[in-house]
Amino acid sequence: MSIVYDRTKTVVRRHVAPGEAVPLHPEAVAFAGHYDFDIDVLAAYRPTGKGRVERQVDIVRDHVLAGRAFASLEEMDAAFMAWVPMRRARTHRTHGEVIGLRAVRDHMALRPLPQAPYVVTQRHLRPVGKDCLVAFAGNLYSVPARKVRPRQLIEVRATKSQVMLHSTIADDTGSTLLAAHPRAVGKGVRVVDEKHWDGLPDGKNRRVTTGDLVPSPRHEAPLGEEAGPLQALLTRAAAANVKVGRRPLSVYDELTGTRPFTTP
Repeated sequence: MSIVYDRTKTVVRRHVAPGEAVPLHPEAVAFAGHYDFDIDVLAAYRPTGKGRVERQVDIVRDHVLAGRAFASLEEMDAAFMAWVPMRRARTHRTHGEVIGLRAVRDHMALRPLPQAPYVVTQRHLRPVGKDCLVAFAGNLYSVPARKVRPRQLIEVRATKSQVMLHSTIADDTGSTLLAAHPRAVGKGVRVVDEKHWDGLPDGKNRRVTTGDLVPSPRHEAPLGEEAGPLQALLTRAAAANVKVGRRPLSVYDELTGTRPFTTP
């Protein structure tokens, strides 16, 4: 029903004063929820809270390792496995039962494990680019264009061999998975499923010109009327032939009442 933990960083996010609620790590909470048990955190400076667990280290050291030398790890494992039946045949001094029989009864009380194991992944939030690519660990991974929008934050769940991209909001079916890709090796790799780009503009309808053709004016003059000055400016060819009036500098001198400076 519950598992006792000390204040390790993988379970407790930060230490708090006695009597306050202990903030748990989200990954530890998800792990406990998957296997359906409660997390029981020991109080600070309470080494006897799970002494039966830590006591096993001293028992193995005193009964198996003390005063002996081993030539290999296999030899040490063989000595330990030969000692286990002798240990299980003894009566425990705390609960007064034979250790082996108590172990069988404890195992029978356990519930079966879920069919799907808990997947331990790295979890990160990453934005989606305009090309529906998500950057992670120096590589790019694609997501379906019709299910995301640019700059949308999605959750990256990465294992050693796979990268899974999840939406932060579940769809109508309750699923959050957008795409799954094999994890790229190295840096600068683009892992793209071309089906994910369905719905993005491909440039086929883009208007292209070489500059030799003169575009037609946006507003045509009515039939029987000549194009006015404003209409002529709307065309590139007419704008290039617009005549600009020129005035001598003396005209501005007369308008301002000044005369150009001259030397005697």
